[in-house]
Amino acid sequence: MPLSSTRPSAPPTASELFRSAFRAHPAGLAVVTAAGPTGPVGLTASSVISVSADPPAVAFSLSGGQSAAQLIEAETVVIHLMGAAQLDVVRAFSTSGSDRFTDEMEWETLPSGEPLLAAAPWALRCRITHRVPVGGSLLLAAAVHEIRGHPGKAEPLVYHDRSFHQLSDQSRIV
Repeated sequence: MPLSSTRPSAPPTASELFRSAFRAHPAGLAVVTAAGPTGPVGLTASSVISVSADPPAVAFSLSGGQSAAQLIEAETVVIHLMGAAQLDVVRAFSTSGSDRFTDEMEWETLPSGEPLLAAAPWALRCRITHRVPVGGSLLLAAAVHEIRGHPGKAEPLVYHDRSFHQLSDQSRIV
C-alpha cells in the first residue's frame, strides 16, 4: 500500500495577507481623468483619500498600465467621486482595453483641458503637487483647485471583496 504524502500548505505570504486585508476593507470609487498626449486618459481608483480640507488636498496611488503611465505624467487631473448610478462608467474605466470617453459617458473637455465626466456626483479638478514612489506604486498628492458637485443626489458606490456594492439608507446601522 503506497504511503500518501501530504505536505502542509505553506503559510500565506505577507503580500497575500495584505491583499486579503484590503479585500475585507471597503473603499469608495473614483475615476481619475487627465489630458494625455494622444487624447483623454482615465482609470478607476479605489485609493483616493482626503488629506486636508483647508486648503483642500487629496492623494491617490497608481501602478502599471498605459493609462496610469499617462496620468502619472499629468500636471492636472480630475477626480470624479462616483455613485452607484455610474457603475457602467466605473466598470469601463476599470477594464483594460475597454472603450472610454464614448458619447454615452456624457463627457466634455474643460477649458483647462481635462476631461470631465458630467454625470459624476462630484468632480475635483486638481494640480499634482507631489509624486512619491512607494514599492511598485506611486503616491500622488494633489491640491484641489475646483469642486463641482450635486450634493445629496447620489447613492454611494463602494468596492469590497472584488465586487461593487451600493450603500443606501437601508444599509445604515446607526
